[in-house]
Amino acid sequence: MTRRRFAALVAALGLPLWLLLAGCSPKYNWRDYASPDAPYRVMFPAKPSTFTRTIDLDGMQVAMTMTAVEIDDATFAVGAAEAPDAARAQAALEAMQVALVRNIGATVTSQKATADTDRATRDVDASGTRNGVPMRLVGHFEARGKRFYQVIAMGKADALPAEQVEQFITSFKVP
Repeated sequence: MTRRRFAALVAALGLPLWLLLAGCSPKYNWRDYASPDAPYRVMFPAKPSTFTRTIDLDGMQVAMTMTAVEIDDATFAVGAAEAPDAARAQAALEAMQVALVRNIGATVTSQKATADTDRATRDVDASGTRNGVPMRLVGHFEARGKRFYQVIAMGKADALPAEQVEQFITSFKVP
């Protein structure tokens, strides 16, 4: 539908002008993203950027590829890496969670973990402050075989609308 047709429809239905403006420049412009480097898909709220860097997870050096987008004061990101074996991939989940929670001086307000031989997950919600500003972290950490992932929404607490965070986190899929 063209903008002109959309504007005519909004006018014909007597809808408010803000609806027309929201249709033309949405803050959250959701798009499906399939990683070219790791087997996952996710919906990002805007066009993401990707970079790779070496990180240290409790003594394990890995190249982690981060794909992320920032909207206002919130970051939506997926990190993917590969460990030498499945056991170390599962151990990396806690190391990533601890580092991110520490990064915003947070306290974990809720967490859930599951594990079996092929897959482990950790879900966390944490609140803290950085430079006196309330911060929040919502994260999903997952290991599948030797691969592991971090899916996070992090930023100023008031910049993380619950529905946007849920859409992002729940859209993450590993085939």
